Amino acid sequence: MLRHSVPPGYRRKEPAKRPKLGPWLGVIDAILEEDKSQPAKQRHTAKRIFDRLRAASGFTGGYTIVKDYVRLHRQRRQEMFVPLAHAPGTAQADFGQAQAIVAGVECTAHYLAIDLPHSDDIFVMAFPAETTEAFLEGHVQAFAYWGAQSRTCRYMP
Repeated sequence: MLRHSVPPGYRRKEPAKRPKLGPWLGVIDAILEEDKSQPAKQRHTAKRIFDRLRAASGFTGGYTIVKDYVRLHRQRRQEMFVPLAHAPGTAQADFGQAQAIVAGVECTAHYLAIDLPHSDDIFVMAFPAETTEAFLEGHVQAFAYWGAQSRTCRYMP
């Protein structure tokens, strides 16, 4: 503890074992899956799932393990959003592919797109291949197009 400026805290090396709940996980998952097609007011609460397990299946475990499992199951199924925030002067770059006709011949063109998210300005340039030279030349041309250089330009693989 003296080696850490802030206590490191405790972390489980493996998930908690639930021997009484294990055989019923399929039943709980089926109930929660069925609930997705029901109106919000008609969905099962953890208490109602616990009552159903006790009445119909002979479940001998406690309410807390059912409640904890249902809570974790719902958290895993929730949509997650990462807010995107771009400071002025930042840029993003990425390569893409498109079919192009060059001198009457259809071929795959590799294009570098560099975007300034704050202003929604974009620069796109096509190359015969995704190479370091193409990446660097695309940046030189983009900075010439904008007449400046971005503070940061991160490549989005």
